[in-house]
This record gives sequence, C-alpha cells and structure tokens, in this order.
Amino acid sequence: MSDMRDKGDKGDEAASYARKVRRAAQMVLLQRHKRPGAKGWELKRTLGKQYMKVVELLNDELGKLGLEIKVLPEEGDVEPLTEEQRERASFFATLRDPAGTMEATAGLRVDDIAMLAAIVAYITSKHGRAQTKEVDQLLAGKFPRWRIEFGIQRFIRRGYLREDEEGILRLDWRSMVEIDQKSLLSLMLGVEGAKRE
Repeated sequence: MSDMRDKGDKGDEAASYARKVRRAAQMVLLQRHKRPGAKGWELKRTLGKQYMKVVELLNDELGKLGLEIKVLPEEGDVEPLTEEQRERASFFATLRDPAGTMEATAGLRVDDIAMLAAIVAYITSKHGRAQTKEVDQLLAGKFPRWRIEFGIQRFIRRGYLREDEEGILRLDWRSMVEIDQKSLLSLMLGVEGAKRE
C-alpha cells in the first residue's frame, strides 16, 4: 500500500514541476515589461523557493529547441551569484548555438552587424564604456556619418547599447545576453593579427 502512495506522490511532484516549467517558460519567453525575460524574484515568487531547479528543468527542455536560459546579473554583481544577487538578476531565453545568431539579427544588414560587432568589441576593450565621439571616429573611415548616427540610435532602441547624458556608450542587456564578448574580441584580435602578418 505504501508503494502505491509513494508512486502517487512522485507522480504529483512530477506534474507540479511540469506546471512550473510551463509557467517559467511563459515568464521567460513572453515580453511582459520593457524587455523580455523575468527577474529572479519574480520567478521565486511565482515558482517557489525551488525556482532554480525549475529553471534547470526549463533549460533542459529549451535545449531541445536550440535555446538556453542565460542569467544576467545586475551591474556590479559578479559570478558566482549569491541568492540575493540571483533574485535581482534577469533570466532570458537566447540561442544556444552562436552560429544561429544570424537568424536572431533578422532585419539587420550585414554592414549593420559589422558595425555592431566593431562597437561591442571597442566598448569591451575600453572596460565597458566609451565616448560616443570615440566610437564615431572609429567607424568614420568605414561608414558615412549618417549611417553611424542611425546605426547607434538603432542599437540603442534594440537594447544592444545605452547612452547616458554625458555621451558615454555602454553595452546594454541584449549585448550581454546575445553576444559572447570574449569570443568576439578573440576573433577581432585574430583578424588584426592576420592582417599584420
């Protein structure tokens, strides 16, 4: 009799996790705020204290579709995150395979993607911030002035960049989630090294 009860309890637990995984997917995939994703505290409030286990299960399911959950810490928080920092972090669904990024950049021309890559690499090399006029000078030899201004504004609107009142450009949430900055820098440095040889 106790074996039947144990099987029933395990079935109820599995059904509960399945419901929570569906709810977590809705929270992470559907845009409910200015940007997609969900904060850790929202997931914890909705899914319970074991929300990270639910996120891991969701990540396994999304892996079958070529997606994964990425956690973007608040500015200033560093890995490994404490529970409090994890609750402040944002959880996003993004492409697992970097090669699939071309599909994610639909609507951008190849030269726009090249411009974005150059801007992200430059800002990353400057420890996460650069003057807008420095970025303009960097791109001036390759693009007309109007395309640079238009491109920067488009990247700001799409969440790749943000600009403060002092004209400082920083990487925004989308660059942090969708772009592997270390790989981009190593690719850019590899191209520069090949040009010099």
